[in-house]
Amino acid sequence: MKKLVSLLLALALMLGVFLPAMAEEVTIKVAAIETAYGAEMWTEVSEAFTAATGIKVDLVTDKNLEDVLSATMKAGEYPDVVHLATGRPAALTETLIKEHLLADITDVLAMTVPGEDKLVQDKIAGGFTASSLTNPYSDGKTYLAPMFYSPCGLFYHANLLTEKGWELPQTWDEMWTLGDKAAAEGIALFAYPTAGYFDAFFYALLYEVGGPEFFDKATTYAEGIWDTPEAKQAFDIVAKLATYTEKSVPANANNDNFLKNQQLILDNKAIFMPNGTWVIGEMKDAPRADGFAWGFTALPAVAEGGDRYSYTWFEQIWVPEEAANKDAAKQFVAFMYSDAAADIFAKTGAIQPIVGFADKLEGDNKLFFSIYDQGAKAALGAFAATDPVEGVNFADTVFGTVNSLVSGDKTVEQWVEQIKADSDLLRGALK
Repeated sequence: MKKLVSLLLALALMLGVFLPAMAEEVTIKVAAIETAYGAEMWTEVSEAFTAATGIKVDLVTDKNLEDVLSATMKAGEYPDVVHLATGRPAALTETLIKEHLLADITDVLAMTVPGEDKLVQDKIAGGFTASSLTNPYSDGKTYLAPMFYSPCGLFYHANLLTEKGWELPQTWDEMWTLGDKAAAEGIALFAYPTAGYFDAFFYALLYEVGGPEFFDKATTYAEGIWDTPEAKQAFDIVAKLATYTEKSVPANANNDNFLKNQQLILDNKAIFMPNGTWVIGEMKDAPRADGFAWGFTALPAVAEGGDRYSYTWFEQIWVPEEAANKDAAKQFVAFMYSDAAADIFAKTGAIQPIVGFADKLEGDNKLFFSIYDQGAKAALGAFAATDPVEGVNFADTVFGTVNSLVSGDKTVEQWVEQIKADSDLLRGALK
């Protein structure tokens, strides 16, 4: 027996000397919000990640993920990766941002996508990692990575332009020229469902006139921001567009009659309207002009060769600062931009902001989601939340007043002065 034990011991020592040590098995904890896309896609993506990297995934999905995470985090137990966007009522992600509890994941952009030979930064569409939604501290570092997106822009009847021999405007000067040609034939240049739809429009316009830094200052009510040349250019464009808007629009710009404004595009009574991809479903049974075909484009540039922007909503994925396996967690985030992961997500309608991925889509979806492959940049973000200020509804001031600009009930000067006054009040109430 002693000889057998000695032999086994010797064998163990030999194996320890002559065989490479087995890599320590890593399991990361991933927490993902369950939305209308369902939970199954996360299970499938996790399995694909493990197959590509060997890293196992302990997955938790829940429709009320904030409740689950709040309880575990208070106990000092943090997941390694979290898919939970900002803008939700519980505001858990915003709370962690304020407390600086998200890990810096800037280096993920320079990582090679697991299972591929491309870098993450080369796969993510332009503009998606250049806003406060991914870089909340304005320090040049990324703390949240962009996920499933939905673009907004200008919708139009593509065949109308073809039939008339009109070119799609690339600049606002070309837009005004088209407006004059259309007016000569009794067609308005512009319409909108309700004034609230100017949110995505105006945000994209702020990017166009001043870029991301100007946008960030404007949406956080920086002192004097509305007196700048960039702000004046944005105001002037909206004011001029109001004069090219179909005059019946304000009367129907409400929750009961907004479809009538959208119908203007289908009836060739107006050319462009701001909207989101959901408009196709809203108008699927509506009558339309012969040969009608949806067109979709970003806002025209403010000058020839200038940047064109299309606003987008998107979700986010991030790594807690207290994550136990940050390196493996970052690999998981990088894998989100793999073709394998994107294909799995797309089966449920969740589309990743990946360059060229729209080529795989069909029908109208291909048209919409390819907008960032055609040179447009993504406009991201919104006016910052503040503590309530009595009598101030900034969205109504900025966007809602467009109805009055079109009808002539308010002047541009009145609009701008109210924006300045409300912005000053909100600056002092920033959370």
